[in-house]
Amino acid sequence: MEIRRVNDDFAVAGQIGPEAVADIAAAGFKSIVCNRPDTEDGAVPHDAVEEAAKAAGLEFRFLPVVAGAITDEDVQEMTAILDSLPTPVLAYCRTGNRCLNLFALVQEGK
Repeated sequence: MEIRRVNDDFAVAGQIGPEAVADIAAAGFKSIVCNRPDTEDGAVPHDAVEEAAKAAGLEFRFLPVVAGAITDEDVQEMTAILDSLPTPVLAYCRTGNRCLNLFALVQEGK
């Protein structure tokens, strides 16, 4: 698992599974956001990761976003999610790029 730090409060990663959550918690993250729809080929169902996150004492949110088709509503929802979660936050999708693009749009709107 490669974690790419954007700043002190936000980082992105490619697809994770429940087995990665302990390492994420050990790295100091307080929250996880899944931006990958469960219906994408190769996706690990978010509920398995969410269960592991909650067991590790982490917050978890699911905001599935279609790659290449981020909407204004997606940006608004991600803004609200990030404003409500304890930091640092790790967001993941297939490669991390979608999360990075979504985060850039959130920052652009502030």
